[in-house]
Amino acid sequence: MLEIKEKSITVRIDTSKCDTCETKACAAACKKFARGYLQIKDGKPSVDHLTPEEILRLGTECLACEIACKFDGNKAIEIDVPIEGLDAYLAKRGLA
Repeated sequence: MLEIKEKSITVRIDTSKCDTCETKACAAACKKFARGYLQIKDGKPSVDHLTPEEILRLGTECLACEIACKFDGNKAIEIDVPIEGLDAYLAKRGLA
């Protein structure tokens, strides 16, 4: 499991699913729609070439890697986007 912490999101990649992924769509999407910091190393997504400070500086929180992986990859990426007050909002409307 690879966990990448950006400014306000956390990207989790189940790298065990990446071995059988033929497209590596996550890295291509990161390069096309963000800054391309997600790279493929030994067949799996990696940010080993960056420091935690560089990840915070370069991360654009664009979500492209998750969408690309969902539709063209092996559904290995989940992005947690905490929204302050969402739980209270849903509970108030009976949706929680």
